[in-house]
Amino acid sequence: MRPGSRSFAQQRGFTYFGIIIAVLLIGIALAVVGTVTRTEVQREREVELLFVGHQYRAAIAHYALTNGGGHLPLNLTDLLVDERSVVPTHHLRRLYVDPMTGGTDWVLLRAADGGIYGIYSASKAVPRKRTGFGPTDIGFEDAACYRSWRFIYLPRRNLIPPAPDLLECSAD
Repeated sequence: MRPGSRSFAQQRGFTYFGIIIAVLLIGIALAVVGTVTRTEVQREREVELLFVGHQYRAAIAHYALTNGGGHLPLNLTDLLVDERSVVPTHHLRRLYVDPMTGGTDWVLLRAADGGIYGIYSASKAVPRKRTGFGPTDIGFEDAACYRSWRFIYLPRRNLIPPAPDLLECSAD
């Protein structure tokens, strides 16, 4: 075939069209993979948030029940080294990062005496997990955002956790 013939020009156009279709299909496949990956990463962060929240809740409970009980930690570092007894107690191995925000910007729930009885994430993102929570987390179902996932230990009956605000999940 000569470069100047009509069939040669038609073949070049067909090859060009084939390459465009191939690039389009690769782009669609990459978009799907990106969406699946983003969803999987969010689910992993949710699992980590539940783990970390349970660690903080258990540490606050252990702190409150140690040495006569009743007293709540005044800050999160009190959970690392509790020097209220002769032998220091470690209620928490380390201060955990909020997996949803990537920082240590936990929102602390404080009792009237200033003690911490719970924490929650500062993230206003919408959770993917909606059901299937354990009995201690049953209030997390159908939450509007991660700020509604509150990890609370109530040592006394007179401590009533505040209801999540309806507007607290709206974007800034």
